[in-house]
Amino acid sequence: MEKNQETEPFNIRIGYGEKEVTLTILPTNEGYYKVIYFGGILGAVCFDGDDWDLVEASEVVAGDLPLYEPELKGDRLEIVLNELTVDRIGREIDLYNDEDDDVY
Repeated sequence: MEKNQETEPFNIRIGYGEKEVTLTILPTNEGYYKVIYFGGILGAVCFDGDDWDLVEASEVVAGDLPLYEPELKGDRLEIVLNELTVDRIGREIDLYNDEDDDVY
């Protein structure tokens, strides 16, 4: 299966510091995956053939979802999409896609 062939959202869990966080991943027809956190778009990642990269915010089509706004008070982890986090997200997307391929 080619990456982004399916457009159904799915959840992944990644380690973040000493905690674990659940993110919703929304594949798009534009060739990237939106990363959703607490109902808002945290950012987007894409696979360039070799590595997972962060998509420039100006290139992400928000659609019906708002951009994620950090809440200064509350239990949320304040996630930063840096190279390490993008790599973790990409690994989990790969695992999800590999499991999906095994079903067929």
